[in-house]
Amino acid sequence: MENAENSGDSPNPDRPTVKSVETSVTIVESLKQQDLAGITDLAEATGLSKSNVHKHIITLQQAGFVVKEGDKYRLSLRYLDFGGEVRKRHEGVQFIQPRISEVAEQTGEVAQFMVEERGWSVIVYKEVGRHGVSTRTRPGTHLQMHQVASGKAMLAYMPESRVEEIINRHGLEPATDDTITTREELFEELDRTRERGYAINRTESTEGLHAAAAPITKPNDDVVGACAVSGPSHRMKGRTEDGEISELLLSIANEVELNIAHS
Repeated sequence: MENAENSGDSPNPDRPTVKSVETSVTIVESLKQQDLAGITDLAEATGLSKSNVHKHIITLQQAGFVVKEGDKYRLSLRYLDFGGEVRKRHEGVQFIQPRISEVAEQTGEVAQFMVEERGWSVIVYKEVGRHGVSTRTRPGTHLQMHQVASGKAMLAYMPESRVEEIINRHGLEPATDDTITTREELFEELDRTRERGYAINRTESTEGLHAAAAPITKPNDDVVGACAVSGPSHRMKGRTEDGEISELLLSIANEVELNIAHS
């Protein structure tokens, strides 16, 4: 439910790339945005020629990554297979998945397990409680780490050099008037997060949204991910800072860490 979706990395002109693969990825990204699209639609959206789009679409279709419906194309369900494989191989996931459902049920809000990948906070599991306000975010959604509780929870337990690398790569763009936008503010917030043991999002990613997140770490202090709960500010205030939700998140994080350590 925390906001600021992005699909992943931005292109780096200093790195050599395979042009044909780059073109196919551009088309796939465009199909993701358009749902169903024809060759002309994709050519206009990507700036590629119709002949180039057609060649790549046919290749993707033959490989099972694109499905044709009438005279238009969409992404195939094969991506679900890939995503499921990636998710189940993440460390500790067998301990985390059932607890996310439990958190959503106990709090009545939206519960998520997030991991850091390429400097983004990525949703791995998401469950919506009985009062939860769900948004367009879903498993696989990429979020700016400095804007969301899960991201700040993970950043707080990363080496400072890694935090600086992420800032340099993605910046500190605002999502609301309350978003942290300077290095000084962010590092102060990360200090407070370590002192509390959990992170807070006070309308920093979405207007009217509060969230809390607790990090999950390995015995060597490497960050595995973060468990987060988010909901409307009027319901979350008083439940996050030294409240029932933060206590629940810390308890679950500790249990998962013990399971990982002894697995």
